[in-house]
Amino acid sequence: MNRKEHIGEIMELTFYDRNGKPVAYTTENIDIYAFNGTILAYIEGDSVYSFSGKHLGWYIDYSIIDHNGYYFLFTEKSMGGPFKPFKQLKPIKGFKQFKPFKGFKQYKPYKPYLKITWSNLTFEQFFEL
Repeated sequence: MNRKEHIGEIMELTFYDRNGKPVAYTTENIDIYAFNGTILAYIEGDSVYSFSGKHLGWYIDYSIIDHNGYYFLFTEKSMGGPFKPFKQLKPIKGFKQFKPFKGFKQYKPYKPYLKITWSNLTFEQFFEL
């Protein structure tokens, strides 16, 4: 079974932050890019990993959740979680960076209980930029 089958239907998703700002998008539901073209991470099953192999968070019901169970990013298909703000207009996408090789994946931590509030992590902190 390939990674696309773990995620479901293949589509591009836009991720919005707690203020409704579009900050990232996926290609075929797998690779996560910033709008400037920087490759940030990838989704595998219910997890978000950096290309170095570090487990960054969870991908649950079309939302990205941090390790403490707080909602970090949402999409138009997100279900549950905190109140979603009005979505701002998407910026123009920059040229995509080449994908780096994937490192060995870190073991997943236990899933936390989901909170119904937003994460306080910044974009840079979550994606370790």
